Amino acid sequence: MKTILFALALTGITFSASAQQYKKASLQAAGLTCAMCSNATQKALKTLTFVDRIDTDLNTTTFILHFKPGVNVNIDQIRQKVEGAGFSVGKLVMTADFNGMKVENDTHVPFGGQTLHFVNVKPQTLSGEKDVTVIDRDFLPAKSFRKYAAFTKMKCINTGVMESCCGNDRKGTRVYHVTI
Repeated sequence: MKTILFALALTGITFSASAQQYKKASLQAAGLTCAMCSNATQKALKTLTFVDRIDTDLNTTTFILHFKPGVNVNIDQIRQKVEGAGFSVGKLVMTADFNGMKVENDTHVPFGGQTLHFVNVKPQTLSGEKDVTVIDRDFLPAKSFRKYAAFTKMKCINTGVMESCCGNDRKGTRVYHVTI
């Protein structure tokens, strides 16, 4: 019996070690004008339960969020913390560990407990650490959002939730639009 439990535990460790997940994020905040602004934003981001540590670059108003291993990352909560500090997200690039994920333009793919909609990408298989840029409304300037929105005909680009075009079984599910 102990042998079976040990084998099951070892199998679980193997699965969790190869699980696809976010490793870190590069967050550029817009509207920061001084060190106090940066400090307020960093304090807000530190309250996120999935953040392990934060590195900052005051010259580019960029925060590097390092995520706790094996913990689900909530992308909307990152934006909410920045906005709660009185600023906005200028750019969010997520570094993720992929394990042979096939992607192509205008596809919805489950990843890290969320659904990603790949926009303006060529068909490819993602393996290892790759950067994906979140291109949803409120995660980049309006002009950039309009540019990316032109690459898809799916309505979910405007709402952030799956519509009937995306399959009735997942209608209403939050979807994050990303590009590589």
